[in-house]
Amino acid sequence: MLSKVAERIYWTARHLERVENTARLISVYDNLLFDLPDELDISWYNLVTLNSADDLFAERYKNRDERNVVKFLLADNTNPSSMLSALQMVRENVRTTRDVLPKESWEMVNELYIFANAEIQQGLKRSARHGFLEQMVRGCQQINGLFAGTMRRDACWQFLSLGRNLERADMLTRLLDAGAAAQIQGEAETDVRISQVVWGNVLRSSSAELCYRRTMRSAVHQNDVAKFLLQDSQFPRSLKYCLDDMLQSVKALPNRNKATEAVNAALGSEFGMDEGKRLGVEFRDYLNQQQLNLRNLHQVFSEIWFPVV
Repeated sequence: MLSKVAERIYWTARHLERVENTARLISVYDNLLFDLPDELDISWYNLVTLNSADDLFAERYKNRDERNVVKFLLADNTNPSSMLSALQMVRENVRTTRDVLPKESWEMVNELYIFANAEIQQGLKRSARHGFLEQMVRGCQQINGLFAGTMRRDACWQFLSLGRNLERADMLTRLLDAGAAAQIQGEAETDVRISQVVWGNVLRSSSAELCYRRTMRSAVHQNDVAKFLLQDSQFPRSLKYCLDDMLQSVKALPNRNKATEAVNAALGSEFGMDEGKRLGVEFRDYLNQQQLNLRNLHQVFSEIWFPVV
């Protein structure tokens, strides 16, 4: 496989996962702000910080209100990580790799692209946002389901798996960071116990609530949620599962030694979940380090399999 083709497949998966994660994030944040007490002022702008896009946002917008943040994350074509920008990149990458991807994927991506551009205004309106975002998540899941059900587990599949799991792991660390930040702010500003609301929404953002309750067999508790989403080896959106899956993909590809070491290094970095330990600054520092580890993984993958000629 040509390195350029491999890179486009890798980015197809990353951008498709980014589309789904952005839709999930905004949908869940809507619910979170609705459930929290009025005296707790958690801003929509936190989502911009969560995506490390403060400088880019400041170039375009003066007000950090809900409409500007949602527009920036969903529809702004100057933001390369916005939902529409990511979906456009999915479409372009699938278009240029149609000879190695299922034929139906081009049709399904086009349908989702046309729907998103035609209905994007619904996503900006609070009253219609939930239905629009739900349809976007469902469309991404259908495309991923097509890949999973029809592709041979060759190099093409392995690069898709690498991209999807890396993007998914990165967003998970950001969602946990957002939960920890909301918890810290809530404890400082209100006497109302908000832990279950915050961490319940973190679970729902990853469609993890049912699996969490079946596995942990307990009410929603911040330490248990963090432990499940970071360390559970059988839930496909946990950090450990994503890293384990990346390791299997790396082992199936040539020139794997350096990449194997990098993934194993990320797997070896764990946060001790003492039962009475608060998920505060130390936990957020750990999540930031994991984001750096994931960025390093991307750089290693690029050096090995997508070298700049």
